Amino acid sequence: MAFGTGKDCWGFSLTRFAQIFADKFKIDKAKMMDKLWGDNFFDSERKVWTTNEITESGKQLKRTFVQFVMDPIIKLARAVLEGNQEQMSKMMTSVGVVLKNEEKDLVGKHLLKVVMSRWLNAADIILEMMVLHLPSPKTAQKYRGPYLYEGPKDDACGTAIANCDPKGPLMMYVSKMVPTTDKSRFFAFGRVFSGTIATGMKVRIMGPNYIPGKKDDLFEKPIQRTVLMMGRCVEYIPDVPCGNTVGLVGVD
Repeated sequence: MAFGTGKDCWGFSLTRFAQIFADKFKIDKAKMMDKLWGDNFFDSERKVWTTNEITESGKQLKRTFVQFVMDPIIKLARAVLEGNQEQMSKMMTSVGVVLKNEEKDLVGKHLLKVVMSRWLNAADIILEMMVLHLPSPKTAQKYRGPYLYEGPKDDACGTAIANCDPKGPLMMYVSKMVPTTDKSRFFAFGRVFSGTIATGMKVRIMGPNYIPGKKDDLFEKPIQRTVLMMGRCVEYIPDVPCGNTVGLVGVD
């Protein structure tokens, strides 16, 4: 489970806070995650965890998610927005946020975005969610195969896609044409569903208007290069097995 804001580039999951408080309370991280969700409370007077919202003295307790997760976030956000330098500096030091020189002059929402994204970066949470919840290509293609391939599901191509077989027939879907840095050519970017695509291979390309049995919008071209695309950077590699995305040079 994750919470956050895409607009301001920050977010968090229970994992992050569970790690912080597991070290503080000297308990297992998995147990701490359980305590941070649901009807769990911490009685700070008696230093005990409880499922009772009302203490023996009649004091009403906050849920641990509110007490240990939401309250610190709200407290820091208010300190930033209200310009409370003392409170802000104290909390930023405790969570390890250090501002650059050019960021120290920011105020209000602009400063809040910098502080929160530095403390609870959205990229880290998205990556965590992907690792924990997205199935691997080998798992996903077992049930995605029928949606990916229009031919017989039990033929060599259909079976290779379902099994994500790197030794099966080459099957790749090009989803986007990405311009090169000099704007002179395009990388054909897509995912390899079966087989292994390599530099120098001659491939059969079926365009969007291709009709099985006809030769319209059907081409055969050699792959000049296969590239790994990482944001703005590209790295030339000899081959790419199924289950991965790739950029192709020479087929645009």
